[in-house]
Amino acid sequence: MNPTVAEYLRSGEESLGLLAGAAPSRSALIPDVGVLALVPDLWHWQWQPRHQVMTRLARYFPVVWMNPAEYWRKSLRLRTLLPSQDGVPIPESDFVVHTASPFLPLLYSPRKLAKYTLRKRLETARQTLVRKGCTKVALYLWRPEFAAALDQIPADLSCYHIDDEYTFSTVDTPISEEERNLIARVDQVFIHSPALLEKKGKINPHTSFTPNGVDFDAYAQPVQEPDDLRKIPHPRIGYSGHIKRQLDWQLLRDLTARHPNWFFVFVGSANAHSEILGHVEELSRRKNVRFLGSKTALQLAAYPQHFDVCIMPYRNDDYTKYIYPLKLHEYLASGRPVVGTPIPSLVAFRDSVRLPENAEQWTVAIAQSLEPMANTMESRAARQALAKSHDWNILVRQIAQTMANRLGPAYAALLERNI
Repeated sequence: MNPTVAEYLRSGEESLGLLAGAAPSRSALIPDVGVLALVPDLWHWQWQPRHQVMTRLARYFPVVWMNPAEYWRKSLRLRTLLPSQDGVPIPESDFVVHTASPFLPLLYSPRKLAKYTLRKRLETARQTLVRKGCTKVALYLWRPEFAAALDQIPADLSCYHIDDEYTFSTVDTPISEEERNLIARVDQVFIHSPALLEKKGKINPHTSFTPNGVDFDAYAQPVQEPDDLRKIPHPRIGYSGHIKRQLDWQLLRDLTARHPNWFFVFVGSANAHSEILGHVEELSRRKNVRFLGSKTALQLAAYPQHFDVCIMPYRNDDYTKYIYPLKLHEYLASGRPVVGTPIPSLVAFRDSVRLPENAEQWTVAIAQSLEPMANTMESRAARQALAKSHDWNILVRQIAQTMANRLGPAYAALLERNI
């Protein structure tokens, strides 16, 4: 069910990854370099890594988040049912959400007109930075389809952030010519997982490993147990995040059937795919399974610390080998024991995350995680210390420093003096 307007705005107030209602922070440290962020989704209350990165990057450079343009058939429709995403509160004073005019829609043909509307969208967004006093522009691209922007607007720095395998294929495929050219052309590449770094990290010599992180305070600070979780008995085996095809549904059927006294809790929105909805419907009929639905970013942070074991039950295939689960450090920040599939990004954390390979081993791993020795103050502190080293503030500071280095010694020195 879609949220009402009031619910939508109220959710936005909680989705900042910061304290709800907090005032915008200080101005950017380098106010003359503005960042145009080309992103695949509208500014919204359900946050992805790009939301975490770009809002924090605004502490270093003014940032304009460019809501993607709508295809022309949708662009001119009346928008009266939901408020503009620009109405969702902004966590940084130098972070601006820009929505293009409906008269500059996304086009694919004729090519000349498509290029013209793209250029005009970029120019109007750039003017927002100019009005803030920016004299230089950095393009920050989050998908291969934004490569055309490099030819439509001059930029003093161009960055490409790879946070997924964008073919989304379960069978490994070669890098597309489009993405290979983009990686080679930009000034700086950021890649989020070890396997993707191995696959795509040799094309551009200016490539940095930038893993996903966590809003540590939001996940580590003790909070009240959510109302819809309080009525569910222990032990709770919990999953938080998008409910998607990449989960090992056969494993989940096996585990929930084998252990009727364990309560499996899934918190997050389910992708609108018939296969997923079928799995959810089947498991929902079991007495020890609960699906609690979609949550805002801040609401989601309250759940893992009230699980007994946090799980990442992914299929192990040629897609998941490239992911770096956002929930990894969120779970660790809660202090709770974590069990996951041994995909490449998790193998490096096997000292902190149990990595069973089949249903029998999953049973043993969860049972061990429920034992008192897995939940001592020392083990909890160790997990949280690991998560804290991956706080988004630390990771984005490294991104900002890398960008400043690419802009030149004067910018690098200025940032170094102020952080």
